[in-house]
Amino acid sequence: MGALTGLGIGVGLLLIGWSFADPAWRPRGRTRRQSRLEALLLRAGLPDVRSGGVVGACGAAFVVGTVVMLGVSGVPAIGLVFGLMAGAAPIAVLRGRAARRIREHSELWPDAVDNLASAVRAGLSLPEALIQLGERGPAALRDPFVRFSRDYQSTGSFSDSLDLLKHRLADATGDRVVEALRIAREVGGGDLGRMLRQLSSFLRDDLRTRQELESRQSWTVNGARLAVAAPWL
Repeated sequence: MGALTGLGIGVGLLLIGWSFADPAWRPRGRTRRQSRLEALLLRAGLPDVRSGGVVGACGAAFVVGTVVMLGVSGVPAIGLVFGLMAGAAPIAVLRGRAARRIREHSELWPDAVDNLASAVRAGLSLPEALIQLGERGPAALRDPFVRFSRDYQSTGSFSDSLDLLKHRLADATGDRVVEALRIAREVGGGDLGRMLRQLSSFLRDDLRTRQELESRQSWTVNGARLAVAAPWL
């Protein structure tokens, strides 16, 4: 068991060193995992955090959890189990943050689309309407649109700037909005304002349906928990 504990600690230290090493010597199988981690960081609203830092944090948490529990319990197997749980904690925190951020943004998108519709109705072009969202849109959504403004002013390419905006939003609802705007830009026509109002109405209906489903699910889950706990009360 001592050898198993030493192996676990060695793996944790290897992960820490691996996160700061030159990526050129890393195996190809690492690319897919790293891209998933980067996508998780985007969904969590942490685009400036390096994925290697997260891997290092997982490795450090694994080592600390293993050593602490090994010292407390004196049983290597228990130390290793708690080390694995501690190593998974940073990813669990990121996933919780991402889910909370997506849920919060889904409540803001209808208002953001309403702002777009008002700007278009006031005579602004579609790029100008998107840029003004960085100043007057919902506070939690402003930063990606501020960066969109910089991208569009530096490149002049609406399509490329939309791609970068979609990447930074990392949000399924944002993807739908961006693609709807892309199609409206490519097809053209004078119905952009009406399309945006319809999109806003659709997003509100979708949000209302999701909230009802989540409410019913919470009742079911709480009822099941109460049924399990009832014999012990």
